[in-house]
Amino acid sequence: MRLHLCTWPQVEAYLARSNAVVLPIGSTEQHGPTGLIGTDALCAEAIARGVGERLEAMVAPTLPVGMAQHHMAFPGSMTLKPSTLLALLEDCLLSLARHGFARVLVVNGHGGNAATLSAAFAETQMVLDGWSPRPDFRTRLVNWWELAGIDRLSAELYGDAVGSHATPPEVAVTWSLFPETADARVLKPRIAARAPFHSAADFRARFPDGRIGSDPSLAKPEHGARLLAAAVDEIAEIGRAFFSAP
Repeated sequence: MRLHLCTWPQVEAYLARSNAVVLPIGSTEQHGPTGLIGTDALCAEAIARGVGERLEAMVAPTLPVGMAQHHMAFPGSMTLKPSTLLALLEDCLLSLARHGFARVLVVNGHGGNAATLSAAFAETQMVLDGWSPRPDFRTRLVNWWELAGIDRLSAELYGDAVGSHATPPEVAVTWSLFPETADARVLKPRIAARAPFHSAADFRARFPDGRIGSDPSLAKPEHGARLLAAAVDEIAEIGRAFFSAP
């Protein structure tokens, strides 16, 4: 059940039986020469929809742009300042709270969002405490790529070539959703370098094709289907416990 495909009476009827909502958030940023710019948002949305269907829970619209300043030396990337993202998240959470949603499970597709998400949870709770006390309002963040099941499956499929950006697991999930976009050409070096970086320009200088430690040529659409199913299975169990907790 997707919020943006409902009418307000349908949402009102849903809230009469449940206060749970799944909120996907991603990013719009480069993912190497073969990965889609929308990868992080596409993965989060597909997983959230699967979880919503499994739990018969409402799924909010995907927030597709996140904090991706470090990718801005690559064309097509978009970013929000942390302060902008914080305000956006707080307003979205307060809007949901106002209508009676009290359990918000955030499915995140981008590591750069995590710190701001945690800050937004705290900001929202402080506003609610002072504005309209809601001790029942709770948030839970899940970074799908950090799940134990995803770690195991990624290691099985890709060994030491997963890396940390433009990774074969996330690329495979997008290719399973949009198989016509699959591009498994071998890049050079096959496994990209790893190093710290401190700015968008430094990122591009150190990682000229946009990858960090990864070999996305190993990705296959059928891998993506397995990874997507594993993520939905694990997050659905997390959500079931979160939504039913007293």
